[in-house]
Amino acid sequence: MKIVLVGYMACGKSTIGRLLAEKKKFSFIDLDNYIEEKEKMSVSEIFEKKGEIYFRKQEHLYLKEILTLKNDVILALGGGTPCYAGNMDLLLESKDSTTIYLKTSIATIAKRLTSEKNQRPLVARLRNEELTEFIAKHLFERSFFYNQSNYKVTVDEKKTDMIVTELNTLLS
Repeated sequence: MKIVLVGYMACGKSTIGRLLAEKKKFSFIDLDNYIEEKEKMSVSEIFEKKGEIYFRKQEHLYLKEILTLKNDVILALGGGTPCYAGNMDLLLESKDSTTIYLKTSIATIAKRLTSEKNQRPLVARLRNEELTEFIAKHLFERSFFYNQSNYKVTVDEKKTDMIVTELNTLLS
């Protein structure tokens, strides 16, 4: 079984994914980290040196590779992954995967990203006052894909252990 977490950056996919994997005794894979290991460079470097089109093609190939693994996996996708190369269709057509959208408000995302902008190439150069509008525009564009998930769980104002418990119950 593959449990795939989707949602915008800073919604908690990696944090929640690791904790849920621990609780369910599944492997955990962060797709961006997986790509970095395979490509032997950071996502930022891939974008910079090879471009976004190359990155999206590789992202699609590695997603397909992970979906063929035989072990149980919690997979945290990059925020844009469901929106490119038919990836959301691929996930929904996969017989042993379940997608969960970690739905997060614009205000919560903006608050989280303000404190971690340096680690986020997509928003690193934005001024704080531009951040909310950038997030709102992106979420509007991406929500069509995110909302196709098998389940939607709102994570605003919830502690991580509460979210993990909610997901575990949902998946039982």
